[in-house]
Amino acid sequence: MLPDPRSLTGEPAASRPWITPAELGALADAGDNKFGYVPGRTVVQQHVNYEHEDLLPSFPDIHWDPLEEVPYNDRGLRGDPKFRNLLRDATAVFDYNPKIGTEIHGVDLSKLSEAQKDDLARLVAYRGVVFFRDQHNLDIDAQRELGRHFGPLHKHATTSVPRRKGLEDVHVVYTGDGAGDNRALFSPSFLWHSDVTYELQPPSYTMLKVLTGPPRGGGGDTLWSSQYAAYDILSPGMQTYLKGLTALHSADMQANDSRALGRPVRRDPVTTEHPLIRTNPVTGWNSLFFNPGFVTKIVGIPKGESDAIIAYLTDVVATTQEAHARFQWNVGDVAIWDNRTTNHSATYGFTPHRRHAVRVAAQAERPILEASGKSQEEELNALYGLPAVNKDGSRQSNYND
Repeated sequence: MLPDPRSLTGEPAASRPWITPAELGALADAGDNKFGYVPGRTVVQQHVNYEHEDLLPSFPDIHWDPLEEVPYNDRGLRGDPKFRNLLRDATAVFDYNPKIGTEIHGVDLSKLSEAQKDDLARLVAYRGVVFFRDQHNLDIDAQRELGRHFGPLHKHATTSVPRRKGLEDVHVVYTGDGAGDNRALFSPSFLWHSDVTYELQPPSYTMLKVLTGPPRGGGGDTLWSSQYAAYDILSPGMQTYLKGLTALHSADMQANDSRALGRPVRRDPVTTEHPLIRTNPVTGWNSLFFNPGFVTKIVGIPKGESDAIIAYLTDVVATTQEAHARFQWNVGDVAIWDNRTTNHSATYGFTPHRRHAVRVAAQAERPILEASGKSQEEELNALYGLPAVNKDGSRQSNYND
C-alpha cells in the first residue's frame, strides 16, 4: 500500500499523480518498489520555493506510436547569406575557432522576426553551434515557439520531460540532489554523441537553455565537435571509402538503461541505418555522420574492420582539438546547434551543484549523401586564398607548442 507522506502543499501522496523521492524511499523501505518508479505515477524531484519547479524532471507512464517520415523544409535555406537580419542588433559577434562555434551578444531570442529566425538557422548550419548569453526572456513557451519555427519538435522516448503537462516535446536535462558524480559511468570518449541519431529523421536545430547551474568555473561545461572538420581530417582515400558505407544507430541501450532504472520507455526502441557521410542541405558541405553513443556496427564489412573504424572515428571526434568548441555556462545562457553536423559531450565534476536545463529539437530530413557535396575546408581555403592542407603524414616532425 502506498505510504501517505504529505507533499509541499499538504496533499496526500495517494491522491496525487506524482510522488517525490522521499516517498519512493518509503516505498523501497517497505519492499514495494525496487527501482524508484511506480507504474501510472510520475516521479518528480521535490524542491522548496524553486523558481522552475514546473520544469523539473518527470517520467510519465505513457506510450507513443512509432515516428513516421514527414516532409522537412530547412528554414536555413531562406536565411540571408550574410546574416544581416539576425546581426543588425548584435553588440558583439566572435568565433570560438575557424571550424566551429560563434557567440553573439545583444540579440534577444524571444523577439526574433521570421527573417531573423531564418538567418539564425543558416548561421547555425554554417557554424555548427551558436551561443547566446542572458536569455532570461526566453521562457519555455518562447523556446518551444522558436524551436517549432525550424521543424516539428522531437518527443524523446526515455529522457525526462517537465512536470508541467503539455510539454512532452521538451527534454529535461537534470543532475543534482545528491545524484553524485557520474564520470565513473562512462568513458570520456563514449560521452560524445549526437542526439537520437537512431531516429529515421534525427534532429537538426537543437536548443538548450540552462535554468540552474554551477557558478561559473564550477563545472558542467559542454563541448561540441564539428563533423565537417572530422570529415576534412580524413584522407581522400578514407573519405571515398566511408562514402560507400552505412552504420547502424540503435536506441536499444538507451531503452534498456531506462527500464533498468524502473522508468517507462514511451516509444519502442528502433535501429536505423544511416550513411557514414552525409551532406548538409544548407551549406552543401559533407560531414561525418558518426555517433560514438549510438553506432553499434558498420554495415557490410567484417566485425573486426567495423570495430576498428568505430574506434578510429570515435578518436577523431573526441580528440581533435581544433574541431572543438567548449562553452562555460551561466544561468540563462542558450546554445543552438546543428545536430546533423556536430557531436557534443557533457562534462561532470560539478557536484554538489545542481544542473537543470531544458532542450527542444526539431526533426529534420532523413540523412543522405549528395553527389554534389563539398568539403568545408576546401571551400573556405578557396574563399580565403589558403593553401591546401597537407595530409601526408610521412614527414617526421618535432612540433611542440
